Amino acid sequence: MNGNKSDNTGFIFDRDTVLHLRIPFSFFLLPVFCFGVSQASSVHIAHAIIVFIALHFFIYPGSNIYNSYMDRDTGSIGGLKNPPPVTRKLYYASIICDATGLLLCAITGLENMVLMAVYVAFSKAYSWHGIRLKKYPYVSWLVIAFFQGGYTFMLAKMTAENNTHISWFNTQNILAMAIASLLIGGSYPLTQIYQHDEDSRRGDNTISYRLGIKGTFIFTLMMFVLAAGLLFYYFSTYSRVFDFFIFSACLTPVMAYFLYWFFIAVKDKQNAGYAHVMLMNKISAVCMVVCFTIIFMSNHVPVR
Repeated sequence: MNGNKSDNTGFIFDRDTVLHLRIPFSFFLLPVFCFGVSQASSVHIAHAIIVFIALHFFIYPGSNIYNSYMDRDTGSIGGLKNPPPVTRKLYYASIICDATGLLLCAITGLENMVLMAVYVAFSKAYSWHGIRLKKYPYVSWLVIAFFQGGYTFMLAKMTAENNTHISWFNTQNILAMAIASLLIGGSYPLTQIYQHDEDSRRGDNTISYRLGIKGTFIFTLMMFVLAAGLLFYYFSTYSRVFDFFIFSACLTPVMAYFLYWFFIAVKDKQNAGYAHVMLMNKISAVCMVVCFTIIFMSNHVPVR
């Protein structure tokens, strides 16, 4: 993983390095952050914006580029159909992105920086060959589901409310964290469905590879149904049932495309490819961002 000597020369953030950051891919993870802010009792708007920038423009891209450096994929990866060659610059870029993101979080409080540092540590453990959580299908799924789901919800809501006290972990917030983890845990295997061959060659027996194409779709459907059921309980108990109807309406295009894709992928596994994965991600992300933005606005959360 040391790369060639030429890898260390020139500007770190050249065109190839920037492409490997896959910054647009961060949009696919935005719904969880929006979910967290939408459920905040009050919003410290400046802190929320700073942590949003830190997470989506530095921490997520830093994880992406570090994963690219470790995997050295030659085929399509999330958000990048034809990845450029991997060089040592990617490693240095990941450090710069992580450091910048953590420093931004420090502006909002040292507690937020520490919480974000924990996220960074686990994202590195996911890819780093010394630990390589990615090669353990169920452990990696749990780590991704929790950290990109429940943990990110926690970061977003804690930041918005400016509250990192242990009392934050009440029944309502823990339930919301579980829902966010289920939403990510359901969608994550779908992002691996076109990489079975390349993952298996590296020895990364992902949960999607274990489940197979049909099993991945069924597993995702089960996770979404469970998450929807818990969301109904959550909204009817702690908010308004109307919020669940907003969620259901916004989820309709997502489920329509999901079922269509499921049907054609089972008929021909070639349809479980990169283009369909990316389109599924786009539809889901747009619909869920719209959903939680509407909920945020309809709740008339006071902004200070």
